[in-house]
Amino acid sequence: MQVRVLLFASYADAFGADSVVIDAHDGATAGDVLALVQGRITTPVPPHPMMAINAVYADRSAPIREGDEVAVIPPVAGG
Repeated sequence: MQVRVLLFASYADAFGADSVVIDAHDGATAGDVLALVQGRITTPVPPHPMMAINAVYADRSAPIREGDEVAVIPPVAGG
């Protein structure tokens, strides 16, 4: 199934794009999608970003469905 992944901050920088469409297996979870994204990145990125599915924060065990939009949101600092 195809899933659109939105990338922010260090993930977008490391990937060279702010989004990507990936193929995930049926029954995939948000954590599976994260692993697929991390597998394509060769530079260090935060290993435990927050995630959202269709604009709602989600746990890595949350199931993904065809056409979902998954956001990978690494920690940010500011002031």
